[in-house]
Amino acid sequence: MLSAKNLFKKYSNLIVVNDVSLNVDKGEIVSIIGPSGAGKSTLLHLMGALDKADGGKVAIDGVDLLGLASKKQAQFRNKHIGFVFQFHHLLPEFSAVENVAVPLWISGKGRKESIDMAAEMLGTVGLTNRIENKPSELSGGEQQRVAIARALVNRPSIVMADEPTGNLDSANAQAIHELFLELRKQFNQTFIMITHNEALAGLTDRTLTMRDGHIVEEKINVS
Repeated sequence: MLSAKNLFKKYSNLIVVNDVSLNVDKGEIVSIIGPSGAGKSTLLHLMGALDKADGGKVAIDGVDLLGLASKKQAQFRNKHIGFVFQFHHLLPEFSAVENVAVPLWISGKGRKESIDMAAEMLGTVGLTNRIENKPSELSGGEQQRVAIARALVNRPSIVMADEPTGNLDSANAQAIHELFLELRKQFNQTFIMITHNEALAGLTDRTLTMRDGHIVEEKINVS
């Protein structure tokens, strides 16, 4: 459901992503590992059209994402791609349920419908009793669950997660990865996840290793 072909990106004279191609199937969880500076985050940003590629193509559900005009590209991202980052980027003045509702409001849904859908998704990630709490009243693991609920609330085709457990202790990191597995089981949700934790990467269906802007290894993980 995602096809990236010959992606290329450089900054000044530094080539960060060099002729990278990959395919991801519906319902698959793919992890990308590698040393800092290997190009992992840049590759994710190119596939999600958060950054402009200098070459190559990305198709999601058959749509040429990089070929869309900027407004259409933003609309497609909102409805079809969920993003989770190492830093949750929650709005501090909003409650958990309001934070999750933001993508729905951006897509044009009314307040009541958005709040109801956001509350349901918070229940899915185990935060039914925390929907009215503001980020400052939540633990780090709970804040990241809110961010995951926000990424999922539009029922996107794919969720792209950049070090989603990088700021969490090992127990919370394990819980977040297990949550991804449960969400895949429940929604047939597709994930691409960047992580430095090779043990947690081993829980995914497939692990790609990047080095110097290239994918240098692919490993099928047996559960």
